[in-house]
Amino acid sequence: MKLENKVAVVTGGAMGNGLGIVKTFLKYGAKVVIFDYSDEVEKTVSELNNPSVTGYKVDIRDKDKVNECVNKVVEQYGNIDILVNNAGVCKLVKFEDMDDTDRDYHFDINIIGTWNMTKACLPYMKNRKGSIVNLSSVTGPMVADSGEVAYATTKSAILGFTKSLAAELVEDDIRVNAIMPGYIRTPMVDNMAKISVPEDPESVISGIANAIPMKRMGKIEEIGELAAFLASEESSYITAQGIVIDGGSTLPETMTMGV
Repeated sequence: MKLENKVAVVTGGAMGNGLGIVKTFLKYGAKVVIFDYSDEVEKTVSELNNPSVTGYKVDIRDKDKVNECVNKVVEQYGNIDILVNNAGVCKLVKFEDMDDTDRDYHFDINIIGTWNMTKACLPYMKNRKGSIVNLSSVTGPMVADSGEVAYATTKSAILGFTKSLAAELVEDDIRVNAIMPGYIRTPMVDNMAKISVPEDPESVISGIANAIPMKRMGKIEEIGELAAFLASEESSYITAQGIVIDGGSTLPETMTMGV
């Protein structure tokens, strides 16, 4: 129960990686509050059927709404120990075809939303051995595919945000780290597969899996376990790091060379 009595706010916790994080945090004894703009948030809280989880429908681009809901968390629990900035979006569009609306959709959720959440939660995390876990990606800092310019830009920004913020918050006893996933089987990945090959999205999924040394995509619960480690005292000497979890997908130098 390494997160027992810890209060955690998880953005985008209604599905995908966020749901994996929420489930794992609950397993380790945390009190979890989901912030998600999807209508699924109420359904997720109901299906989890755990008194230690609550949820708010929040668009993290809306600073006033974020502050309002963070205040509700503090009214309920008195403090915040863990913030997981998981919420993010990816829409495949070639750079030349991308208009400002598509660009801002990525920037406003992936960067500004993370900024808003951190600003709102930070005053209630100081001097509590707090932990901020940001979701970056291998996409951007390490690799990229066509159509991911906006997404890759934002995920690179999150890594820079993590490192600089960690330097500032050491004096407040708050650690800041980033998780850098490769391909995890989530609704986002399923949607990207549909965009890539509408007539046979499963061929995209199997193609991705076969290119990974472990021959499979990651599970949302595996992201949850890493997030729980970074949020707990087990990682007390780790800050300002981007931790890759990708089944070795960024390892191969080529797909054909080797014995």
